[in-house]
Amino acid sequence: MNVTQTNEVNKISNQYVEKPFTKLDKLKALDKKVKRPAKIFSYIFGTVGALVLGTGMCMAMKVIGDLMAPGIIVGCAGILMVSLNYWIYKSIMKARKNKYSREVLELSDSILSEENN
Repeated sequence: MNVTQTNEVNKISNQYVEKPFTKLDKLKALDKKVKRPAKIFSYIFGTVGALVLGTGMCMAMKVIGDLMAPGIIVGCAGILMVSLNYWIYKSIMKARKNKYSREVLELSDSILSEENN
């Protein structure tokens, strides 16, 4: 067996070896735990805002009935939703970072102190 084949066998077999859960894995999981709710909210809220904006445009352009005035109002609501999405995302992230910052920093310091020893 040549070196390339040996490397390939090792690469495949390493995928099936159970690895211990390290502090770095815990730190990565905690980071995801902090960021995931804000991302999910912003994706959903932004999508709904875009759909509301599109519905308002269709109403105003008389694609959906003859509803220009309500279409403008619905479109403005969609614009407002899309415009506020970033600021809502930032406030959720700030709140979650404040909530978990102590735990993240303690774990980070622990990992870094182990590395320096």
